Amino acid sequence: MWDEPRLRFGGDWNPEQWPEQVWAEDVTLMRRARVNLVTVGVFAWSRLEPAPGRYDFDWLDRVLDLLADNGIRAALATPTASPPPWFSLAHPEALPMTDAGVRLYHGSRDTYCAAAPAYRAAASRIAGVLADRYAHHPALELWHVHNEYGTVCYCEHAATAFRAWLTARHGSLDALNAAWTTSFWSQHYSDWEQISTPRATQYLANPGQLLDFRRFWSDTLLAAYTEQRDLLRAANPAVPVTTNYVLADWVPVDHARWAAEVDLVAIDHYPWSVDGGAEEQTAFAADLARGWARHGARARAAAGPPATARVPGDAAAGSAWLLMESAPNLIYTAGRMHAKEPGRMARHSLAHVARGSRGAMYFQWRAPVGGAERFHSALVPHAGPDSRVFRETVELGGILDRIAETDGAVVEASVAIGWDAASGWALRHPGLPSQRIDHHGEVAAAHRALWRAGFGCDVVLPGDSVDGCALLVLPALYLASDAVAAWARGYVEGGGHLLVTWLSGVADEHARVRTGGYPGAFRDVLGVRVEEFHPLADGDEVPLDGGGTGRIWAENVGLTGAEAVRAYAGGVLAGQPAVTRHRHGAGTAWYVSTRPDDETYRRLLTEAALAAGAAPTCPAAPAGVEAVRRRGAAGSWLFLLNHTDRAHRVAATGVELLTGAAVDTAVEVPAGGVAVVREAAPAR
Repeated sequence: MWDEPRLRFGGDWNPEQWPEQVWAEDVTLMRRARVNLVTVGVFAWSRLEPAPGRYDFDWLDRVLDLLADNGIRAALATPTASPPPWFSLAHPEALPMTDAGVRLYHGSRDTYCAAAPAYRAAASRIAGVLADRYAHHPALELWHVHNEYGTVCYCEHAATAFRAWLTARHGSLDALNAAWTTSFWSQHYSDWEQISTPRATQYLANPGQLLDFRRFWSDTLLAAYTEQRDLLRAANPAVPVTTNYVLADWVPVDHARWAAEVDLVAIDHYPWSVDGGAEEQTAFAADLARGWARHGARARAAAGPPATARVPGDAAAGSAWLLMESAPNLIYTAGRMHAKEPGRMARHSLAHVARGSRGAMYFQWRAPVGGAERFHSALVPHAGPDSRVFRETVELGGILDRIAETDGAVVEASVAIGWDAASGWALRHPGLPSQRIDHHGEVAAAHRALWRAGFGCDVVLPGDSVDGCALLVLPALYLASDAVAAWARGYVEGGGHLLVTWLSGVADEHARVRTGGYPGAFRDVLGVRVEEFHPLADGDEVPLDGGGTGRIWAENVGLTGAEAVRAYAGGVLAGQPAVTRHRHGAGTAWYVSTRPDDETYRRLLTEAALAAGAAPTCPAAPAGVEAVRRRGAAGSWLFLLNHTDRAHRVAATGVELLTGAAVDTAVEVPAGGVAVVREAAPAR
């Protein structure tokens, strides 16, 4: 099923929301659009189990049979993200509680505490019944567990589970007290029962406790997932199992480390910028997903041969990931829903495919007439199939068929960017020098600069292999263990080029500040020592020599072997180094002590990348034309996405797959359009 070049296309289908006569029309429309995979049952628990232990599967039997008869496969979901009313009534203690101790009630989705035994038992029970009934159904291609894990609870069930997790992590109260620095503010614990969830308190909460609570929830939600996964795998090991990741910095899930436990990394991506930022966000999300998939593949390879089925995709390619949800025709921005311009749905979807997605899936197939998300984007909108959105859906289905040969090819990248969930969590603490600090935002800013410069980027975790990477960028990597420090140092000493930004290496893995000067873990390899931070106020900027400005942050950087590349040109830091470069071992390490404006950042990262031997994917591509190259055993493919309002010609030779036209010297990419060229010879 997953070992052939075939791009998946479809989305969430909710037939339980519609009379049965609509089902046949839906399937007819799916066939017209070349839909080949739909997610079914994700919010159907109350219809599947209307009362405890009483099941109604007749309607789902008919739905899956209808799909199988029409050659459409199913990603069959376990419905555990939305417990039915009877469960909440019977188990009020399993409803989630806020950090203020307020119990939330039924009436939305995610009304559960994943640490509550009653919830976990009920979730496993419905998953097991679905596995027993449908594990060998001919429509089944993928199990889709739950939906967007991320719900947090502060109740007593969570407190009990948190204490058990802490005992396993730290081993002793002495170790925990040291990790959390509990001597501060008289927080020293003398008994495990004294520890609870970090509920709302008088002033600043303990940063070590908050960080561990995030880690605890990531592990707890993963355990909830793997309980269901194991039931599904046992019923039929040949069917892959996954869950859909929700991309948001508030989510207490370390998606990269979950990747070893899913057979297919699947993401939900909803960009929020109406302008060109949506395209930048799309590219970043796709590179994140590919990095997570590659990390998971390597972790599985290190663990030994799998005992159960896996979606093909080797550790180097990291190709086993899927865009599970996106919005066909809307961008959800502050306070309103923006209708995507013609062609933008295809460009967003193909940007994901270009970066390794096994297809393009959407939420949702048909727009509902009621419910909380009645105006959510859909492939079949309220206007029906006689609509621009559905016509673009049909066109995209044809495009995906024509470029299916690219599926599984390796995405070309010469620069790697470090990403770390725990650093993001730690930087959310309110007791930091600035409330404008955001690890995820800093990673995105570095990626945006490289995207605008045309460089292909991989995303890596600290400690991952970076063989073949010309330049490694570590933006605001706040937490750095001794092992991470050694990883970065070894990379540079071996000849690598490293660029580290402000607020990196400042704390260890427990969020304890490293003493002796910033940036702590990376001082020696960078050849700098910082004594003092100078966070900038909203709207403030500091000029840099050579042009451009710094934002958000500044530092008084002392040189301990490095040379100054850029200096501050105004304010109290005038004349002091802002950007430095240090020869260390056989390699080079850069330090950037402020956030340059976007254009200055683009120029700076371009300088560092070119010096490292990296090259843009398509140097001749005009501004506004995104280029991604993929390589496989059969050759290479160049994806060109034109985000401008006029046509552009780009140098290429081969065959353009969307039109079938031969390309002798250049291909014309229509305004707002896409071209995919099977190159005549592998580009080098």
